Amino acid sequence: MKRVVVGMSGGVDSSVAAYLLKEQGYDVIGMFMKNWHDDSVTISKECPWLEDSNDAMIVAQKLGIPFQAIDLSEEYKKRIVDYMFDEYQKGRTPNPDVLCNREIKFDIFLKAAMRLKADYIATGHYCRKGVTEDGGKTIYQLLAGKDPNKDQSYFLCQLTQDQLSKALFPIGELQKSEVRRIAKEQDLITADKKDSQGLCFIGKVRLPEFLQQKLEPKKGVVVEVPAEASTFKNSATQMELNGTSPEILQKMSATYQYQLNDGKIVGEHNGAHYYTIGQRKGLNIGGTPKPLFIIETDTNENIIYTGQGEDHPGLYRKGLLIKPGDIHWIREDLAMCTGDSQTTYKVRIRYRQDLETAALFMREEGLYIIFDKLQKAIASGQFAAWYHEDELIGSGVIS
Repeated sequence: MKRVVVGMSGGVDSSVAAYLLKEQGYDVIGMFMKNWHDDSVTISKECPWLEDSNDAMIVAQKLGIPFQAIDLSEEYKKRIVDYMFDEYQKGRTPNPDVLCNREIKFDIFLKAAMRLKADYIATGHYCRKGVTEDGGKTIYQLLAGKDPNKDQSYFLCQLTQDQLSKALFPIGELQKSEVRRIAKEQDLITADKKDSQGLCFIGKVRLPEFLQQKLEPKKGVVVEVPAEASTFKNSATQMELNGTSPEILQKMSATYQYQLNDGKIVGEHNGAHYYTIGQRKGLNIGGTPKPLFIIETDTNENIIYTGQGEDHPGLYRKGLLIKPGDIHWIREDLAMCTGDSQTTYKVRIRYRQDLETAALFMREEGLYIIFDKLQKAIASGQFAAWYHEDELIGSGVIS
């Protein structure tokens, strides 16, 4: 009998995942990961870890499977939280959920499961695993979940072939409504429990308070840049650029460079590192005909640049660049070489975004992704993931 350790979060998805695996004849062990101790920055009622741990234990008892909790908070702080602080300090927008899967669930947790002589680990992610062959070699595929509203393959975009080989995703073929139905039929305590929100394992946090643990508040100015500013005159958003020369690719993926005199000062903030591109709430500046959106954060000068309205050109870019060291291929057999281009992939730059048609160009500077349509709020530090149909092929950190 194959042994599988299920990462039980205390939610309905992982509860049903454990139930399904037991029904399929696996030797199932439930394990809860405790990754955070500091409740001072969480909106406490949203995701209290103690309640989650108890719910996971009650489900395990109901299913008649062994259960244990494992404290990974030291590794989580080192690999996820410290990385977040560092990225925000640089004015970038990290995605802790992607990192949490790569560094915690499918690394530290996986190793802990292997010490229990497990053959696999399983999670409650809405995605699927496929298997194909190439020249006699087994290749594992990461496929989108069948529920289009819940597909979570994006969060697993940094997994390796080795990690995928040991992973099971029992609910990937199901709709969320089916998962809840199964939980109710089995009288599981988590059947009607709300989905958790916020940071992986921490819950819903007040981000400024969370970041203030390490990043000191620092007064700075908020500048509003008008849509007709000269900065946008010769940009890729206002020019039809054709061709794939390095100069054109660079221009289409370039970030805007702003100066203080590009606009007018309209307010103050407590630290540019607390904000991110595309953000609308949190500035507390009113009196403009349209809402102000953040179009750039300059953490060196501690200036936040904003523009009025969702149609402001500063919010939009035609492309992005992923530097060589940040490119990751789940399908290593499909990795592009310098000079290659690919037009059959579709790309998303954040969770829940629709897949967008784009062309990929591998050059010495890295991988350029040039979209058919302008993209809103491309933020450095986030992950871009590219798909062929419903298979996630690779991903990378936006530079």
